[in-house]
Amino acid sequence: MTNNSTPEYIFEASWEVCNMVGGIYTVLSTRAATLKKQIGDKLIFIGPDVWLSKENPYFIEDKTFHPEWITYTAENYHIYIRVGRWNVPGEPIAVLVDFMPLMARKDEIYGHVWAKFGVNSIAAYGDYDESSMFGFATGMVIDSYYRFFKLTKKNEVIAHFNEWMTTFGVFYVKENLPQVATVFTTHATSIGRSIAGNHKPLYDYINEYNGDQMAYELNMVSKHSTEKVAAHEVDCFTTVSDITAIECEQLLERKPHVVTPNGFEDDFVPKGSAFTTKRNNARKTFRKVAETLFGYELDDDALFVGTAGRYEYKNKGINTFIESLKYLYDFHDMNRQVVAFIIVPAWSKGARADLLHSLNNPDLKLYSYNRKTTHELHDYYSDNVMGALHWFHIHNQVTERVKVVFVPTYLDGKDGIFNKSYYDLLIGLDLTVFPSYYEPWGYTPLESVAFSVPTITTDLSGFGQWVSTIPQEIETGVGIIHRSDYNGYEVAKNIATMIYNFSRADAKQVISISKKAAVISKKALWEHFIKYYTKAYSIAIANKNKRLKTKDANV
Repeated sequence: MTNNSTPEYIFEASWEVCNMVGGIYTVLSTRAATLKKQIGDKLIFIGPDVWLSKENPYFIEDKTFHPEWITYTAENYHIYIRVGRWNVPGEPIAVLVDFMPLMARKDEIYGHVWAKFGVNSIAAYGDYDESSMFGFATGMVIDSYYRFFKLTKKNEVIAHFNEWMTTFGVFYVKENLPQVATVFTTHATSIGRSIAGNHKPLYDYINEYNGDQMAYELNMVSKHSTEKVAAHEVDCFTTVSDITAIECEQLLERKPHVVTPNGFEDDFVPKGSAFTTKRNNARKTFRKVAETLFGYELDDDALFVGTAGRYEYKNKGINTFIESLKYLYDFHDMNRQVVAFIIVPAWSKGARADLLHSLNNPDLKLYSYNRKTTHELHDYYSDNVMGALHWFHIHNQVTERVKVVFVPTYLDGKDGIFNKSYYDLLIGLDLTVFPSYYEPWGYTPLESVAFSVPTITTDLSGFGQWVSTIPQEIETGVGIIHRSDYNGYEVAKNIATMIYNFSRADAKQVISISKKAAVISKKALWEHFIKYYTKAYSIAIANKNKRLKTKDANV
């Protein structure tokens, strides 16, 4: 047993455990090694068994790990789990739960949670059902473990839930295991993301918004309801940046107990000669794909610029990035070619057969009107990126100084064209741009500087705010541009200026800028940020003890 403010066991639930979807996967998977050093195999992650019969590359099943507990869970809770290791540094224990059997009971569960906690699930639609049943199942897994292994109040246990998708786990644990301290982290409020994504001004009017009212207006009632109730019910409520903390206090009407910024581990960044080799290989790959797609050779000093992330066209600033490329033409003395890679998973059919054929047969030129995408899209005409490229007359002609390659797929090493992971290609870029409008933290710019690739972002990202409270130039390693609800044009112009300035830097200056970028990334390692989680766990345990003491006094 540990002291009264330090957890002996930590159960952490997320839709992205052993399931790479977005930034939360990076948060949890990179933090795992640091936490495991502290408590070993008493750190247990719980994720959805969405792969089922398919092989999950992120999960190493271990059928020898307490098979009797697996049987106990099936017989007493009627849910089915697989136990093994998360295939990330540290290899922590991971439990994948098949929550689908609970779907038959969802109305009963919704009714119970409404009566007990006041969560309004009546307006549920889309992914709410699966997420809620998964969350409920995570609570059952924790309950099963607690009872099977005969834990007691002497064992300080933390149940940590991430995002609204796991909130029903909060309610289950609160009701059935009151002796367990609960933590809930919102990485972005559902209603804040919706306000921003629906082209409503989030920041200038943040103090005027009522979360409940906006949930009705934007058809987000159930997601907002479960998230708001969870924020009020847990022993410790956290979020990932100061900018999101303001959002939580206004829209969820709960000020976070502590801000837990997202760190990372840099063990995936190659060192020394391996770094140089990886960078050269990545650049050769970028060049080969671009030249084959365009049908002509690029200049030797072509500048490779990239952006990446989820396909949130406005929130991630993809629209602003494309607009900025057009403004590069305002610099009449810029003769250097710019090749922009937009790496954003879209509605894709898969690798283009004609492009692949030309890549494998260099003597055969690609004959196609499509000189922009590496993969086939289901619907070219309604795609936002394609529409913007057409609007700004970017057609990748040989006479155009700025060219764009749209990579509408996950770079998992098996995409059919690049066949390299995102990190194995990121290292080959000269510069990245992430002009976020809504970005609670921002892993993509952090990953970029970890690979010594200078980056441009905005002060509306948590990462940008963490780096500096004031705008700064790209020469510092991270260019930070002020962004508001209405200054998109200025942001695009400033990005163009930063790209232009960077393009004119000589080799010595580029090395200096890259080194400064890498130094910034070192400050964000988990060894520096884990203290915020330690504080959150301590607060949760203290509030749990207070809660139990009050309950005992009232008996």
